[in-house]
Amino acid sequence: MLTTTKKIHLIIGMIVGLTALLAMNQQANATPSFKVEKVGKGKQHMILIPGLTCPGNVWTETVERYKKDYTCHVISLPGFAGTPAIETAEYLKTMRDELIGYIKDNKLKKPVLVGHSLGGFLSLWISAAEPDLVGANFIVDALPYFPAIQNPAATVESMKPMATSMRDMMKNATPEQTKQSQQYFLSSMATAPDKLELISRWGVESHAPTVAQAMYEMQTIDLRKDVATIKVPVTVLGAWIAYKDYGVTHESTLKNFTDQYKNVKNINIQLTDTAKHFIMYDDPKWFFDQMDKFLSNTK
Repeated sequence: MLTTTKKIHLIIGMIVGLTALLAMNQQANATPSFKVEKVGKGKQHMILIPGLTCPGNVWTETVERYKKDYTCHVISLPGFAGTPAIETAEYLKTMRDELIGYIKDNKLKKPVLVGHSLGGFLSLWISAAEPDLVGANFIVDALPYFPAIQNPAATVESMKPMATSMRDMMKNATPEQTKQSQQYFLSSMATAPDKLELISRWGVESHAPTVAQAMYEMQTIDLRKDVATIKVPVTVLGAWIAYKDYGVTHESTLKNFTDQYKNVKNINIQLTDTAKHFIMYDDPKWFFDQMDKFLSNTK
């Protein structure tokens, strides 16, 4: 016979367990804050994640090319390019967890992850956090720790003061201030004037506090050790010519990429010598040649 005290403890334990189970189910089935456009009816699934301030249609040409063979899940992240923003102090972790939840809820079997810049960072983080959940990664000009591309000795602690100052300055920026600040880096993004205009417009349409928080987190989250848990093949495309006037070379960029990805077991790094950050815009032929090979090798 159970004593009254033991019965109370048993009931409390059952209530706690049931509450936890209900919470897990609610979380698993929660509606994600990002938008998804599904294109194609292929048996294999491809999740395409855009970079900072970009909407899902940054992948329009990519989706058009692969929609016959893949079901493309085109993501538009909250706060970027007019997609409604959310309130969170952990934007990237929230996106990571929501994307993991989306894959599980929709029972997507080993989807290929395609990510540009911030989207590539998220792809790596998802693959490191859930090594058995996803398929191969196609990473477009993204790194496990972005600040280390300029300073290989950079650490989270050394970057925090500058990152905090930048976040606080950016979060209340007006559209006009955003447009003015873009002039400092826009030329390193792409070459064609129409693409630069498009990228600029997306930046102005983005939610300034969200962009500020995302940039802060990109400088204060270091995945260089975490990526060691990734089991799937990873192909990385890198760009460098936008910074050649500052002494950056093919060789120095390749070394930086190789050093940052050294813990990934199955890695293939390819650098373009013609395209800037938006490789898919600047050199679509080379981009698609690389992606065709990647997909052919991962089927």
